[in-house]
Amino acid sequence: MFTYPIEGDAYLKILEHLDAEPVYALLHESRAYLREWLPFVDGTKGPDDVRNFIDGGLKQFAAGDGFHAGIWYQGNIAGVIGFHYFNRQNLSTSIGYWLGEKYQGKGLMTKAVSAMVDYAFNVEGLNRVEIRCATDNHKSRAIPERLGFTLEGCLRDNECLYGRFVDHIVYSILKKEWN
Repeated sequence: MFTYPIEGDAYLKILEHLDAEPVYALLHESRAYLREWLPFVDGTKGPDDVRNFIDGGLKQFAAGDGFHAGIWYQGNIAGVIGFHYFNRQNLSTSIGYWLGEKYQGKGLMTKAVSAMVDYAFNVEGLNRVEIRCATDNHKSRAIPERLGFTLEGCLRDNECLYGRFVDHIVYSILKKEWN
């Protein structure tokens, strides 16, 4: 199964069915924290919902069209990151991610996104990586900004989160801009 190093005792690993319980436990313990910006939190009611998500990621991986990976830190699941798709015609992708509340502030997500960008450019041969974040989600926005992504613009009322619309900021980085 796919694993990819981040740094030291942190790595990415494709999510498998056996990961459903620990991913659900992490999401559940961070539920109030994550709900502010993630639309799937209320609909994730148990490990079976996570298994369904994992099934979709495994199908994507098998088809060469992206994947979902766990972010593992000191032997524990710390969060999830993934490629939404691989657009082979335009050599592009987008990344989504979330991190459990107790793993915030360790630089894990910045390192995980950096590893995913490396993978997109150096393994998949892509040319463009995009990240979209709610305009007021400053922690999420800080990651592409730290990594040198370009802010391209704002998508107004782009997502409905629990009855309220939020704008998204679009960031991108091109292969020629990546270290």
